[in-house]
Amino acid sequence: MTAAPLDPLSKRRLKAWIRLLSVTRQTESRLRERLRVEHGTTLPRFDVMAALWRFHDGLTMSELSRALLVSNGNATVIVDRLEREGLVRRTPMESDRRTVQVKLTAQGKQMFDSMAMDHESEVNRLLGNLDAQDLEQLRAILLKANAQET
Repeated sequence: MTAAPLDPLSKRRLKAWIRLLSVTRQTESRLRERLRVEHGTTLPRFDVMAALWRFHDGLTMSELSRALLVSNGNATVIVDRLEREGLVRRTPMESDRRTVQVKLTAQGKQMFDSMAMDHESEVNRLLGNLDAQDLEQLRAILLKANAQET
């Protein structure tokens, strides 16, 4: 059986993917370090708090896990720690006491607001070489790359 000839852009697309992955990993590594040094926290904790901040009414543990693309177990470990620190509160749902809703506490909101401002500032610094036109082109390219065939 003979393999079909590769698309002539195949190697260039592979190199683009490797570059994209490299930039993502480097940026994420710097953001992780910044959160650790400046805020004494981790990126997964920041992500949980960000998801809860976006949903002011709270999320069930299942909704939180889906939003973060992690298992319920992984989300539970992080929420347990945040709850012990008084940053989130778990409340059983009145409609189904087996289902627990998680919300940021006032202290958690205040802490997240501080971290989010610093996070945005650091992302701005890390991507500071990109001007408005670059950002628009990048957005358009990523949207195009993410388009799924139906």
